[in-house]
Amino acid sequence: YGLNNETDRQALLEFKLGVSEDKRVVLSSWNNSFHLCKHNRVTGLDLGRLQLGGVISPSVGNLSFLMSLDLSENSFGGTIPQEVGNLFRLEYLNMSFNFLEGEIPTSLSNCSRLVSFVLFSNHLQGGVPSELGLLTKLGYLYLGINKLRGKLPASLGNLTSIRYLNFGENRLEGRIPDGIGRFTHIVSLELPGNNFSGGFPPAIYNLSSLRFLNILNNGLVGRLRMEFGNLLPNLQLLSLGMNHFTGAIPTTLANISTLQKLSIEYSSLKGNIPSSFGKVRNLQLLSFLGSLPISLWKLLGLGYMSLHSNRMSGEITSSISNITKIGFPVAECLTLALDVGLRCCEETPTNRLAASEATKELISIRERFFKTRRSETLKRLCET
Repeated sequence: YGLNNETDRQALLEFKLGVSEDKRVVLSSWNNSFHLCKHNRVTGLDLGRLQLGGVISPSVGNLSFLMSLDLSENSFGGTIPQEVGNLFRLEYLNMSFNFLEGEIPTSLSNCSRLVSFVLFSNHLQGGVPSELGLLTKLGYLYLGINKLRGKLPASLGNLTSIRYLNFGENRLEGRIPDGIGRFTHIVSLELPGNNFSGGFPPAIYNLSSLRFLNILNNGLVGRLRMEFGNLLPNLQLLSLGMNHFTGAIPTTLANISTLQKLSIEYSSLKGNIPSSFGKVRNLQLLSFLGSLPISLWKLLGLGYMSLHSNRMSGEITSSISNITKIGFPVAECLTLALDVGLRCCEETPTNRLAASEATKELISIRERFFKTRRSETLKRLCET
């Protein structure tokens, strides 16, 4: 690694000059009189979660032996220096949860050893550089919650080692490229909150290793294949809602025994939740529109069920009391009680409760709710 680390020392001192905020005074020892590097060369710079602010100095690109750079969860602004692309030994790059702006430097494609590339939750703009397709060792690519625009480049299909991919909550559009079908090792694919169009990408059906698939809130259309659940048998999370899918809900979704969270609300899918869903024992969260099969109440592990804005049919049976883990948004319930009460009183002003009396009633509702066991409350709801 060489004997002279003066280059690294100078690079770190210049980096410190770009730091205008150091609330925890962690860089106070970085000065001319102190030799920063006791070892040969700097191979890791871990400054994550240290409440630092300022800009990232281009001098960081002079740390030519750097393999790990973590500046996450700070308050760095400005742009990502092109010079970061000089770090050809870099394997881990994390600048997430900052206020970085501008475009993703194309020079980062020179960091050919990168395995983890995380720029999640910044203010990055522009398109996704096609040069990222050169980073063929990438296993983790997180670019979600930024302001990226345009289409996903076809070159991303070259990332055949990718395991976790997140472009969620950007302004991306167009079709999801077919090249994702080459992600044979992928575990998590998250693309929610964009403007993707076209049909459900057929290439996704080839990704049998997928455990987390989230394409919520896009502009996707068309039908889902009836064998959906048989082709993606390892899913734990499936979020398809807030799209424009048509046709029937695939009954084979009930064959995904590992499924824990399912969201298919606000789409144009027809039909009801199949009764066979009663055998999906690991299901904890369910968000949908439609009628409720009786078998659903056998899901003892269900912890959340969203029935809002529903046009349900069928009965809610007393068996719902068996789902002891399900939670209720208490504040919402009380707000609804107040809203309904006031609206009813508008039409009968002579019978309107005084404010003090209304308060007493609400307090009574709250006390009854908290002092009553949840299962008993559910049983009473079913009896009324």
